Amino acid sequence: MNLSPRPVEATPLAHDRVYRRLRARIMHGDLPPGHVLTLRGIGKEYEVSMTPAREAVRRLAAEGALTMSASGRISTPELSNERIEELAALRALLEVELASRALPRAHMALIERMQTINTNIAEAVAHRDAVSYIRTNLEFHRTLYLRAQAPAMLAMAETVWLQLGPTMRALYGRLRRTEPPHFHRLIIAALRAGDEPGLRLAVRSDVTQGLRMLAS
Repeated sequence: MNLSPRPVEATPLAHDRVYRRLRARIMHGDLPPGHVLTLRGIGKEYEVSMTPAREAVRRLAAEGALTMSASGRISTPELSNERIEELAALRALLEVELASRALPRAHMALIERMQTINTNIAEAVAHRDAVSYIRTNLEFHRTLYLRAQAPAMLAMAETVWLQLGPTMRALYGRLRRTEPPHFHRLIIAALRAGDEPGLRLAVRSDVTQGLRMLAS
């Protein structure tokens, strides 16, 4: 009987690595709307064969992070105004609820952590670093929403962020920010005060105002 261990299949591990790295790039706005990718290019960039590149693309396309035409053209989504409005409405529904559920568990250490992240956002703004800005902005929100202890709802919110990533990059270029989002300070103040109506209003305003300006 051969008791030697079976070799580990490398392809699933490679597929997951490509998926996670490409997913982060899309979510954080590293790729603009309509950016064309190829399986060959993905494979070369991440040093994998065509199979894990194809599986990662299929997975991201299923999440709405990439689009695939009938001819096989792969690109980041270019969202219509109606789609931007829809996703902004989803952000408002999901993230306001997550923030509300997080409020009873928002201890001082959490609030201080969010304040630190907001300082990092200010640094990204000062350096005009769009990708760092989007990444730290999402980190600010995720840090709060983790306290909601609602993993299914948070996963849905992250899928919306993923679909919006390239559009958020375009929005950053239009806003030309010179400081962190004003509503972040209101979110932190509402958490300190235990003010649920104020928190819900601040989160809703923060996650929809810019997107709706882009769609107007």
